[in-house]
Amino acid sequence: MSSYLAAAIQMTSTPDVAANLSTAAKLIGKAAVDGASLVVLPENFAFMGHKDTDKLAHAEIDGSGPIQDFLSNIARQHRIWLIGGTIPIQASPGKVFASSLVFDDKGVRVGRYDKIHLFDVDVPGGSESYRESATIDPGSAPLAIDTPFGKLGVTICYDVRFPELYRRLADAKVEIIVVPSAFTASTGAAHWRLLTCARAVENLAYVIAPNQGGLHPNGRQTFGHSLIADPWGSVLAELELESGIALAKIDLNALHARRAAFPALQHRRILAAAS
Repeated sequence: MSSYLAAAIQMTSTPDVAANLSTAAKLIGKAAVDGASLVVLPENFAFMGHKDTDKLAHAEIDGSGPIQDFLSNIARQHRIWLIGGTIPIQASPGKVFASSLVFDDKGVRVGRYDKIHLFDVDVPGGSESYRESATIDPGSAPLAIDTPFGKLGVTICYDVRFPELYRRLADAKVEIIVVPSAFTASTGAAHWRLLTCARAVENLAYVIAPNQGGLHPNGRQTFGHSLIADPWGSVLAELELESGIALAKIDLNALHARRAAFPALQHRRILAAAS
């Protein structure tokens, strides 16, 4: 499929899983009606608790659980490929993986990526501190899969600050990269557009980046501005803070023409480490 519509869904998720899934279902349904064939949900779309440990109560066994069933059923219902942001999958005792699951248009799971880079930071300014590693085990492998829409690479939120991961995906010949996220308001204002567009430009790939947006019941503020960027770094669609859908055309013929005319990926030189 050389061209198609993709959708990045933006939400303001809460501690109420049922309410979040209801919101996600409405937005997915609208994206499908609008013509999207590939739909991507944000990080933590199904649950954002008052405390980091709250997610443990909603951890699912890999391959079984209500959130996974929801993703499979709605992908099949709307005959879309669906990437389920992140959901908590059981890991070591007291921890989960932050897993992004890919479902095809028959509702069959065809890929799982566990977030590799965990957000253990004190945000400059002193008012925000995060320790994802206290409740999340890191993944260990990138994910690149063949789809009817081109080669797809899956990454999550804080991963976007680590270009070496995206170079691994470039080595796997990815054409579309997804970045489901829950960027904080402060870090998003500083770096969201810069980082997502940089990953598009340096890898000459489309980037689909759905984000959480707004004030959550736990007091956290996320940046929103879900976007879709093309391989030249142009933003094709972008939201502000509202829940909704960023919808844009992915054109693989245009991508291949750009790569042929501007073969930066072929010009890479791997240098020895600086001494």
